[in-house]
Amino acid sequence: MSAAGDRLQDTARRAALALPDVSHGRPFTPGLDVYKVAGKVFLIVTDDPDEQIITIKCEPEHARANVHRYASITPGRYLDKRHWISLRPGPGITERLVTDAVEDSYDLVVERLPRRDRPRVR
Repeated sequence: MSAAGDRLQDTARRAALALPDVSHGRPFTPGLDVYKVAGKVFLIVTDDPDEQIITIKCEPEHARANVHRYASITPGRYLDKRHWISLRPGPGITERLVTDAVEDSYDLVVERLPRRDRPRVR
């Protein structure tokens, strides 16, 4: 079952907030909900009903594979196109895929943090 736009966004938000030491706010613009761990961004959720997308960090190889596999996944909007992807509702974009993508993005950011800044193991 594909995740509709509002479900895609809500699923991403719930997945992010379930992770340790996550903060969120709107530091860039009122229409972008930004999720961070130790001050590092791992998820951006739009509030625009016409652009229901989430943007996450992703390993370049996985990013390329996902862009080729799913028509609803594109290189990251307004961000480094190698390390970020954007997901929008469409065929194959399930709630499980969204949750896994958010968790993977979080893990990528945490892995690159100095040990002293890493949250407790989940």
